[in-house]
Amino acid sequence: MSVENIISHAIVRTFSDKLIDALNIDVAIVGGGPSALVAAHDLALNGVKTAIFERKLAPGGGTWGGGMLFNEVVVQEEATGILKDFGIRFQPIPGNPGYYTLDSVEMASALIYGAVHSGAKIFNAVSVEDIVFKEGKVNGLVINWTPVERLGMHADPLPVIASAVLDGTGHPSEIMHLATEKAGINLDTPTGKIIGEKPMWVDSGEASTIDNTKEYFPGLFACGMSANNVSGGYRMGPIFGGMLLSGRKAANLIMKKIKK
Repeated sequence: MSVENIISHAIVRTFSDKLIDALNIDVAIVGGGPSALVAAHDLALNGVKTAIFERKLAPGGGTWGGGMLFNEVVVQEEATGILKDFGIRFQPIPGNPGYYTLDSVEMASALIYGAVHSGAKIFNAVSVEDIVFKEGKVNGLVINWTPVERLGMHADPLPVIASAVLDGTGHPSEIMHLATEKAGINLDTPTGKIIGEKPMWVDSGEASTIDNTKEYFPGLFACGMSANNVSGGYRMGPIFGGMLLSGRKAANLIMKKIKK
């Protein structure tokens, strides 16, 4: 076999094995932002079979660009334990105890590395176009390649079966929209629908990101800004403590649910 064929065979075989193994999993996470990556890390570290499906080529969500492309972000004291878990360096903000800055590129890359090395699988350039909905419960996802979606090609997708689905798609709450619009379900919100994200109020947004992280329908959870959008929380900008803590909370809630 030529070197060219060795390369092609190896890539096709190993990726196919990885994808086949991910067609029936414990937790399917949509979106690879900071809260989703923390959740994937914690779930996989506890033996939960977990996969992230990320539409873009590079996971990391809105972390990479920091604040207005100044590639630094801020994290509060409460979340520094998570930074330490991932080996992410941070430094105190002079005169403002309890707040720290860190390099956003280091944060994004460390979260990705930590999630993968804990055992989670990440499938990038994969879009979710629907949910699997059976017997009154969300049972998984319907996936396709992002280029297929963007080019408008008619190619049928493939289903992924999961005990729990976590919407980590950020501001759009894409999976929640699919669930309410296509399955017609009522979410665990005051209106039963997606309330919508409010303007910026950092303190409130950070607290509500964690509070709003929960199971919204049997088998369907939300974390990070997706949870805030669903429950009508405020946005907070380039401060990420709430995001990290939301991911950890989501993982704990899911583990309690699927291990009953």
